[in-house]
Amino acid sequence: MTNQDKNLQALSNLPVKERALVRVLRGGKDFTNRMGTLGFTPGTVVTVIQNYGHGPVLVTVKDVRIALGRGEALKVLVEMMPEEQKEHD
Repeated sequence: MTNQDKNLQALSNLPVKERALVRVLRGGKDFTNRMGTLGFTPGTVVTVIQNYGHGPVLVTVKDVRIALGRGEALKVLVEMMPEEQKEHD
């Protein structure tokens, strides 16, 4: 595991209003194709709108609201954005 891998966490673990960068999609071809179609591509900013710790996770990606099942959100690995980038984006 590299240092960069240690900084990654599942999208399902992020609190509400947290912003992060999509880094890795852990899934098969169908999953990665579907997520790419929805806008979840490496380097894309994602913001958590709703996350109760169970059930779906509601996020925004490219100004579009998307509800992901918890299992899907577990497969999207993100990197937390530095504080200075959060304010400017």
